[in-house]
Amino acid sequence: MTKAELIEAVANRADITKRQAGHAVDALFDEIEAALRKGDRVALTPFGSFVVRDHKARDGRNPKTGEKITISARRVPAFVAGKSLKSAVR
Repeated sequence: MTKAELIEAVANRADITKRQAGHAVDALFDEIEAALRKGDRVALTPFGSFVVRDHKARDGRNPKTGEKITISARRVPAFVAGKSLKSAVR
């Protein structure tokens, strides 16, 4: 499902215009992004949670040359599915 398809589905289900649904979807994404940027967890019970995970710096290899390189530490977003989402997919 693409973002456009999601907006259309929200518009149909909520009986609102696509423009209004687009604004709502964009606002949702913006708020999730802002919370993750601050390091907060976004829990959408029972759907799941968005979290930020810290990856430590580590040594790696350049696959093309085999040369050792250092992969820097970084923060990455992650999604943890909730119980009802897991059971719905099974």
